[in-house]
Amino acid sequence: MKFDSKVQFAGHETFPLRLLWLKKAYDAIGDEAHIGVFQEQEAITRFGVGRNMAASMRYWANTSGFFEEAERIIRPTPIGRAILRDGGLDPFLEQMSTIWLVHWHIASLQTRATTTFYAFNVLNAIDFEPATLLDEIFGLAKAQGWRATRGTLKRDIEVFLRSYVRKGAIVSEDAAEPLLAELSIIREARLGGWYEFVRGPKPTLHDAIFTYALGSFWERSGGSTTLTAEQICYAPGSPGRVFKLDEDSVVTRLMRLDDVTNGAWQWVDTAGLRQIQRTADIDTAKLIRTAYRVTPSRRAAP
Repeated sequence: MKFDSKVQFAGHETFPLRLLWLKKAYDAIGDEAHIGVFQEQEAITRFGVGRNMAASMRYWANTSGFFEEAERIIRPTPIGRAILRDGGLDPFLEQMSTIWLVHWHIASLQTRATTTFYAFNVLNAIDFEPATLLDEIFGLAKAQGWRATRGTLKRDIEVFLRSYVRKGAIVSEDAAEPLLAELSIIREARLGGWYEFVRGPKPTLHDAIFTYALGSFWERSGGSTTLTAEQICYAPGSPGRVFKLDEDSVVTRLMRLDDVTNGAWQWVDTAGLRQIQRTADIDTAKLIRTAYRVTPSRRAAP
């Protein structure tokens, strides 16, 4: 695959994304704010965290897809505002749909969290050990001319694993718990020091969130009017890869697209060619709202 020259292996200050950070960031930023909101001495009081953790909050705000930063100004994206505002769809991140959205934004783009993108989209093994992942990414960095030391990559991999892997069998509602671990999409393998992706149907992933992700992937794929099931299942940056869905689960969801999109996208299976066809555009904001009508809360996960 072709890699972007822009990569991101640092900025999190070794902290994984925590449950209430995005809401705290939204409340501090409002419609927009100078990035100093995360850097000033007052930030320690404002967020109740130290300077490094405030910097980490800024990193995760931008990486989550709920905020965007330009010319030292940070502001919520439309989807971030719709979810995080007071009275919004899920301001305290209690719904699994919100966590799946954050995961999609982080893991589907190489430029936001490159280690996470690589692990979900380039690494072909279901199980892996951190040392092997480090060797692969470091080798790729050298081949691509990316500026990254082994030490930087090692720390980034550690944060990646701490972000997604729940420690122990106890389900915690502690606000300091890593948000993405709620997805249970990576777990410790039986063999000590190894980890494995959990592939399968993902019942807490709402069809509307899957469809939103599919639309983003479709747009990045060139905007053709058709997209094959194989691309949706296996291409880097695809919903199949990022959500770790097996092929049957992807196809089952594709067969429901006609209902989800009111006929705008249709499943076609003729002469052995399985694909979806776009006949009209969809309203993304309206689509997202449907995921919050009846959606499992994270406390009812997985």
